[in-house]
Order: sequence, then C-alpha cells, then structure tokens
Amino acid sequence: MQKHRFSRSDFKIEKTEALYDGFFRMVRYTIRHRLFNGGWSKSIQRELFQRGNAVGVLVFDPINDTIGLVEQFRIGALQDENSPWQYELVAGMVETGECPRAAALRELEEEAGLFVDELVPICDYFVSSGGTDERMHLFCAMTDLSASGGTYGLSTEGEDILFQVWSCEEALAAFGCGLLNSAAMSISMLWLQNQRS
Repeated sequence: MQKHRFSRSDFKIEKTEALYDGFFRMVRYTIRHRLFNGGWSKSIQRELFQRGNAVGVLVFDPINDTIGLVEQFRIGALQDENSPWQYELVAGMVETGECPRAAALRELEEEAGLFVDELVPICDYFVSSGGTDERMHLFCAMTDLSASGGTYGLSTEGEDILFQVWSCEEALAAFGCGLLNSAAMSISMLWLQNQRS
C-alpha cells in the first residue's frame, strides 16, 4: 500500500487567528510545509471552516427493500435548480465527548423516531479538506421501516424534517437522475447498490 511521503511533523503552524466563532467557527492559519521537490514553502495563509466530525446514516429495510430518507430545507442549496429542500441521509454533528456511533443513534431518534441496534459502518471521509476539517462517518442502519415516516427534528434547533420511506428502486432511480445529490447520499447509494447486487 502506498504511504504518504509527509506526515504531521512536516508542517509548522506559525500563527492562528479566530475570524468567526458562532454556530460555526472560522480560523485563519499561517503555516509552512515541506515541498515535494525539497525544502519548505513560504508562509501561506489559509482559512479553515471548523465543523468537526459528522455522521450520516442510510436507513435500509432489507426485508421490504426500502430506504428511509429525510427531506429538509438547506441554506447551501438556495441555488439548486430543483429546490432548496434536499433529500438526505439521517445526519448530524458529533457532539463533544460523543463517538460517531452514539451520534448516529441519537440522530436516528431525533430525525426519524427510530431506535436501532445494528449499525454497519460504510466509510468515513473528509468532506472538503481544502477548506474545512469536517469528517463524515457513514453508517447503514438495518431496521423495519414498514410503520415509519412522519415529521421530526428538534424545535430548539429550528429543525423541520420529513422522514419518508421510498422503495429502493425509487431511490436508485432518483439517484440516477441526480435528485439525491449530496456526497454522503451518493456514497451511501453506491454502497447500497453494491450490497444489493
């Protein structure tokens, strides 16, 4: 297996500056790092959007061949040609002191009213490491969805979430035509296609 040429000892943080600290956090780093052709870079500045760890859960009913999706308004999708209401996985941020699995179970309860025992890890990845430290941990929850669906979310967080059950064929068709288009959703749908084949 190929290993990285450089590691955590091959950069130097010269300065950090908090630019914003609200619902999210933005920090400017002044940093130097080793170069592939030898030596060190000049001091460069990069802004980092600090989000931390997140979880996403594909809810799959293997008996009825259905999946559960949430639909909610997303500010980042204001310019989407279809709608700023997006179809997504059950998802949320990992709280301080919480492991990703515990966060996934908490989000399943908050966003879908589900209590599950089995969580299958799918993968984890950096969402966009060029500008954010967010790392997404994906799981699949296997559960009976025959009596599921409804409106959920925490009013204290301004959430208005519709949890709905789709047949896998409907979901795969929607994915194929670009309606299910977030990275976490795409990765999970590709994983599901592989598991069902």
